[in-house]
Amino acid sequence: MHPLLAFLLLHIITTASAAQLRPGFYRETCPEAEFVVREVLKKALIREPRSVASVMRFQFHDCLVNGCDASMLLDDTPTMLGEKEALSNINSLRSFEVIDEVKEAVERICPGVVSCADIIIMAARDAVALTGGPYWEVRLGRLDSLTARQEDSNQIMPSPRSNASSLIDLFSKYNLSVKDLVALSGTHSIGQARCFSIMFRLYNQSGTGRPDPAIEPKFRANLNKLCPPSVDQNVTGDLDATPRLFDNQYFKDLVAGRGFLNSDQTLFTFTETRKFVELFSKNQAEFFMALVEGMLKLGDLQSNQPGEIRRNCRMVNGRHVNTFWES
Repeated sequence: MHPLLAFLLLHIITTASAAQLRPGFYRETCPEAEFVVREVLKKALIREPRSVASVMRFQFHDCLVNGCDASMLLDDTPTMLGEKEALSNINSLRSFEVIDEVKEAVERICPGVVSCADIIIMAARDAVALTGGPYWEVRLGRLDSLTARQEDSNQIMPSPRSNASSLIDLFSKYNLSVKDLVALSGTHSIGQARCFSIMFRLYNQSGTGRPDPAIEPKFRANLNKLCPPSVDQNVTGDLDATPRLFDNQYFKDLVAGRGFLNSDQTLFTFTETRKFVELFSKNQAEFFMALVEGMLKLGDLQSNQPGEIRRNCRMVNGRHVNTFWES
């Protein structure tokens, strides 16, 4: 890892409490903020169920790269390549318009008060709760970044080809445990992924010219039909057998060899993570508790860069008001 990147990761971890995140942060300044976020997510769920799964994963893609600062929402400019077209995001992250709708709704009642970074955190929580998962009190009070760097996302974000060992190493840099890794991977309980992400598993695992032997044969036959060699690789498949319900089916599927992504299935084949996959497959309450703990820890990642409350989540304000430099 590049020394500068290693320093940045450490700095994010050590400044996790710098902004003094707390529950009920908008209780006085925008008391209806959390209600408004939830109502927009409800409408998005009815309109397109997959959209809430996409929004839920924004928290991971945002917070892991330079902390939870909504940098991933910034559109490119002539002088800045943002994170939307980073390797792990392009043709993968979607439903940015849902966050736009949330921001517009919140701005109507409390202009210039609620950050896009906090909206991501609230929306991720609500996406889980609205599809059958747990509800938790989120800690709020983040500011939005003034810039983004595609290179940072490319260097940090894992690929679908990642294995459990590399994921453990990555998560440990953020003080996230093996249990956190497995629980947060459980966010794949809802939603879909592209054939692009699994073609190598089906036809050339580890350069062998053969499929991944960890895939259960009948499941592999279904994947071959969904993703033949000539397929449009943007075709999508369900991440587990109940893609619209947030439950522990994802872990049951991993135990049965029916994990869609390589990065998922290796959580069961790797000894250090297998015990948590087995635990969560048998006990949904344990999974839900571990998920909440992991999401809260992930949401606490911050940097000490200057920030603001963006009026539009896709661009920085024309004149930087409400900015500060964390000490």
